[in-house]
Amino acid sequence: MPEIYGETDGLKKMILDSLEQLYEYTVPFSQTITNELAQGMATITEQVNREIAVYINRRGSVIRVAVGDTKTVSLPETDGRRALNRLSGIRCIHTHPGGDSRLSNVDLASLKEMRFDIMTAIGVRDGIHEISFGFISGHTADSYDVGTVGPLSLSEFTQLDLGYLTNQIERQLESKDITSTMAQVEKALLVGVERQGLWDVSDSLSELAQLAETAGAAVVGSVWQKRSRPDAAFFIGRGKVQEISLSRQELGANLIIFDDELSPAQQRNLEQTLGIKVIDRPALILDIFAQRARSHEGKLQVELAQLKYNLPRLGGQGLVLSRLGGGIGTRGPGETKLEVDRRRIRSRINDIEQEIENLKKHRNLHRERRQAARIPTTALVGYTNAGKSTLLNKLTDAGVLAEDKLFATLDPTTRRTKLPGGREILLTDTVGFIQKLPHQLIAAFRGTLEEVIQADLLLHVIDASHPQYEKQSQAVYQVLRELGADTKPVITVFNKVDKIESQHVIERMLREPGSVAVSAVTGVNLDNLLGLIEDSLKAKTVDAILVLPYDDSGVLSKLYDTATVNSVDYNPDGIYVAVSLPPELFERYKKYVSGDE
Repeated sequence: MPEIYGETDGLKKMILDSLEQLYEYTVPFSQTITNELAQGMATITEQVNREIAVYINRRGSVIRVAVGDTKTVSLPETDGRRALNRLSGIRCIHTHPGGDSRLSNVDLASLKEMRFDIMTAIGVRDGIHEISFGFISGHTADSYDVGTVGPLSLSEFTQLDLGYLTNQIERQLESKDITSTMAQVEKALLVGVERQGLWDVSDSLSELAQLAETAGAAVVGSVWQKRSRPDAAFFIGRGKVQEISLSRQELGANLIIFDDELSPAQQRNLEQTLGIKVIDRPALILDIFAQRARSHEGKLQVELAQLKYNLPRLGGQGLVLSRLGGGIGTRGPGETKLEVDRRRIRSRINDIEQEIENLKKHRNLHRERRQAARIPTTALVGYTNAGKSTLLNKLTDAGVLAEDKLFATLDPTTRRTKLPGGREILLTDTVGFIQKLPHQLIAAFRGTLEEVIQADLLLHVIDASHPQYEKQSQAVYQVLRELGADTKPVITVFNKVDKIESQHVIERMLREPGSVAVSAVTGVNLDNLLGLIEDSLKAKTVDAILVLPYDDSGVLSKLYDTATVNSVDYNPDGIYVAVSLPPELFERYKKYVSGDE
């Protein structure tokens, strides 16, 4: 049976059968697609309001069929050609519900990464509305250039001679030796500055190395310099710049990563002097976020942060983004248009901010429903890789991706769980924090992080096994202060105690008030954690026994909606209800308190 890739959950058998039938179509040699296959994809798209993608090889056979959502479709892996100067021999054709056929940033990034013959988008609105496609038009030293055509009609698209186009592209690629420049992994040389009162430079560079490896680079060395203040022109001293120039030649580095944020002028001066790409810590973190963002809102937030980061770095060159050729610091939304002016970037920023604001309003509706139901909310906060997602999975069976990596998950996840006393609460996993977190990211993710601001209680998850856990904790509180959430009640959760051999070390940690030592992996002391959460939330409620006259029995249904009803007893003199009430509601029902007239 042919395999259907992607988001198949919830699809009716009739739709799955229609998707499987797409494998039966064949496309004549050098033709892009047949009318029948295009119409079949459009029909399914209109039925399910989701993107549909097919892979077609050069023999005209459909070799992959995938289904996504209204925004995107995850493209399956394929065994196409791997030579860097050859195309894969596969064309990707997918649909865009809503009628807009313009290729997205993700579409064009996939075109370059998988080297499709063409990447095509069919805009579907009351049938096939328009078609656009992209193709690899050449290459720079470390990436491919792309060109786009469209919008076209279906008739115009099917008349395209695909064989001629792919032959011309491959001739151009074969005319230049790109294997040696593009096959290698980016080799990064790390640069830090030691300043009094801040993190130890070796620890900070060690974390930077983790970030670089997470982004896909191979760290070949690191250098640092002790300075009281950064140099205005190069951030580091001119002598150290020359030393780095020699080191990078010896080590074969093709990327320099600074551990601090560089000004646009400093970055430009360093690149001109060293002759290779230079990025800073914020750009590296933004790149990781661009790789890890999965939800539509997450991608928008990353794109917004990247645009705000890049805007002041356009210099006076009208945004000739030749340095955005590919690799770390260049991925994600915003990389595909190499010539775009400030006005268009500002316009895009405004569009994204408006869309995020609309999503925020939608999220507020959900939050208002939760608040109306009086279900307490608890937010998990902490340094990246502290184990928040693992803890959420252990407490709620959430099934969230949890890996031993920095920023393994970005999108917030909320799940219900029950406390020992039977009361339900909501647990929300949030994006991890890190020292020197780019302020553009904090601003972009402010809407998502409102879950922290609105939470009744914070669980500050700390990797107790990390040698710098105290400084990591300070970095978390710094971000909480920026969000205005540092006054929230907090339970400190020292996680990963299974990696600590000394009981004395654990006992010293637990001297902090309102703290508990747990292991999210083994489940140690999770019952104690739930007990602490219950006690903390109880401190914010009033327990009472209400006696409701049978004439006022309707009050009971209101209590179920607005409070926690612990027990109900029907007696001759009235309905005895044991409840936990927020203080502001207690005054409303005070007249029903047992013994109070």
